[in-house]
Amino acid sequence: MRSDTRTRHIALDGVSVERDGRTVLREVNLGLDAARIAVVGANGSGKSTFARLLNGLVAPTAGRVSVHGLDVQKEIREVRRRVGFVFTDPQAQILMPTPAEDLALSIRGVSRAETERRVREALAAHGLQDHADVPASALSGGRKQMLALASVLITAPAVIVADEPTTLLDLRNARRIGDLLLTQNAQVVIVTHDLELAARCDEAVLFADGRVIAIDEPAGVIAHYRRSCV
Repeated sequence: MRSDTRTRHIALDGVSVERDGRTVLREVNLGLDAARIAVVGANGSGKSTFARLLNGLVAPTAGRVSVHGLDVQKEIREVRRRVGFVFTDPQAQILMPTPAEDLALSIRGVSRAETERRVREALAAHGLQDHADVPASALSGGRKQMLALASVLITAPAVIVADEPTTLLDLRNARRIGDLLLTQNAQVVIVTHDLELAARCDEAVLFADGRVIAIDEPAGVIAHYRRSCV
């Protein structure tokens, strides 16, 4: 069952971001309640910066960002607990030598028995049980991304933000990762160039030149985006 929309609201109020003397986002006002949200746009449009705002990886220069009632700047610890982030390159988040150790790192603070149980279940659920103790560096690209995603899912976040999670994958693995993201009970925000994946979401947001150009059901937003690329 999906959570009540009142509890999964994402809001940006007058948000601008400047980096290295350049304006990346310009006075963005946005409210998102859908369960599965696609974020599309050209490279450099601001969509990845938007994604990073949602768990405090990037701070706004102006304006306010709130996620599920939490002010991202003022309540960053709780935001990081509730918002899981999946990077484009899994190497950016695989920190431990083996998959089992990496998953265990994500759930520090529980008993050893509970950690072992949850790690064992996560490995099995994501097809990694035969690779639990092999070097993570030796995994295929698809398995590395699956491990990166599993390390987020094992924490049971309320929001999953995935920044181009299928870009480095072949078609089969891209579909596996897409299918897994779209079947979560958490609210899911997917930044993607994969318009087929975007079309499967409930809502889509189009960024261009640091601004929100369109927000609506995916088919209309994707059509808008295609027209802008002609």
